[in-house]
Amino acid sequence: MAAYLLIVISIFLLAYFIYGRFLEKKLNIEESEEVPSRRYKDGVDFVPTNKLVLLGHHFSSIAGAGPIVGPILAGLSFGWLPTLLWIVLGTIFVGGLHDFFSLVISARHNGRTIAEIANKYIDKTTYKVFLIFIWFSLMYVIAVFTDIASDTFSAEASVAQVSMWYVCVALIFGVLLYKLKLKLTFSTMVALALIILGIIISFNYKIVFLTKQVWILVLLIYCFFASILPVWILLQPRDYLSSYFLYFCVIVGVIGIIFGRNEILYNRFVSFYSKSIGPLVPFLFITVACGAISGFHSLVSSGTTSKQLDNMKNAKFVGYGGMILEGIVACVALATLMILPTNTQLKNPQQIYALGLAKFSSVLGIDPKLGELLGFLAISAFILTTLDTATRISRYVFQELIVLNLNSFLNRVIATLISLVLPIILLNIKIKDISGNVVSCWRVIWPLFGSTNQLLAALVLLVIFLWMKKQNYKNNNLLFLVLPMVFMLFMTLSALIYTIYIKTSQFLFDITIFIATILLFLAIFVIKKSIEKTIIF
Repeated sequence: MAAYLLIVISIFLLAYFIYGRFLEKKLNIEESEEVPSRRYKDGVDFVPTNKLVLLGHHFSSIAGAGPIVGPILAGLSFGWLPTLLWIVLGTIFVGGLHDFFSLVISARHNGRTIAEIANKYIDKTTYKVFLIFIWFSLMYVIAVFTDIASDTFSAEASVAQVSMWYVCVALIFGVLLYKLKLKLTFSTMVALALIILGIIISFNYKIVFLTKQVWILVLLIYCFFASILPVWILLQPRDYLSSYFLYFCVIVGVIGIIFGRNEILYNRFVSFYSKSIGPLVPFLFITVACGAISGFHSLVSSGTTSKQLDNMKNAKFVGYGGMILEGIVACVALATLMILPTNTQLKNPQQIYALGLAKFSSVLGIDPKLGELLGFLAISAFILTTLDTATRISRYVFQELIVLNLNSFLNRVIATLISLVLPIILLNIKIKDISGNVVSCWRVIWPLFGSTNQLLAALVLLVIFLWMKKQNYKNNNLLFLVLPMVFMLFMTLSALIYTIYIKTSQFLFDITIFIATILLFLAIFVIKKSIEKTIIF
């Protein structure tokens, strides 16, 4: 088991310095380039940010539960070996490229979203269609992660308490850093001390017991305020502080895997077909989701991160480096499954991860019960940072879609409320899986979330390709970009078509199939227009 992780980390480090440098040269990165965070500094969205703080925000936002839930689900269904291969190769050659280029392109277009960039390089109609596609994709993100978080919070009171305490500490940290102008190091130490205090209290005293439906409401209210408040008050401080906890869990996982003397017990290969998910090709590449590549990352890169990048030279550190970190998170999550016997009865990814982390943390002398709590907290920290960022970006996208003034407080409120309507509907109806069983919202939506999320990534790669051709890269060899783009387009479109076909053939008509069909046609329209534009170029 130790060799497994050491080899993976070594490959990732080599990729960061070698392939990351190759991509940096392709983009002609210059330290002297002006960035939008300085040009449009407003203290709300455009805020020049220290690269370590920004990496914390970016990494926390892109990670979510995706690199934990996705790899474990894929490993359970198809085996750990094919899952691991896709995590490593996808992170290096597809996800890292996608995230890095999205960040740079957005920064070079005044912090505009990837959809607005599509407007410039395709046409206005495609731009509007692309916005609608992104907006619907974000609805899936909010619904899926709200459902997973509410499941955990209703079952684990201590996790819920610490998570809410995190929000309060983030508010204090924001005031210390940006209003009282205290040093980053001192403010961080105060905030981390308060968080540790909250963990100790919550571990010993469980007082918050709410039902899943109540937690859904609480989380959606949190999303609302995270979307409309200035970025320095809640979003940025919470993501930054969460990153320390996330780094801690990664370190615990790495140490536990290397020094824990755990054996690999789970099957390296399980099956070419999963009854709950579908065939290995294309669903392996869909189920792993954010652990290898995610369209949501481009929305973070172009939605919030590009507005906080203080120097273009830091783009590789934040963009490509953030994806490498996520790849490591995915490998640690997969390891929590690998140490389980093949005949395990555990099927809940959150529980598998928490129990695995408890086992890894015992190497450091941490009580297994506390280790399990830390595992659940890691998932919750990832989820909350994704939820607040996804809601904020959905607000940006909706305001762009109907051309609302981004700086109007009332417009921010209206756009956020409208963006939360569909998640509320999805979280309050009964949904069936492909076998006709009524299950939790996130379990049914996950394959569709993966399909649309990865399809968004493929469309973003298509936009990047058009931009590269337009920027006098015509004589350059763009095979490094074309191959991932074509691969992702094929896998995601086939997965979406397969899911729609299976459910409709069994007369399982529901709102998820309706949305999936809309997204399929929207994607085909964008692809068609992009191909036409490519021919013109």
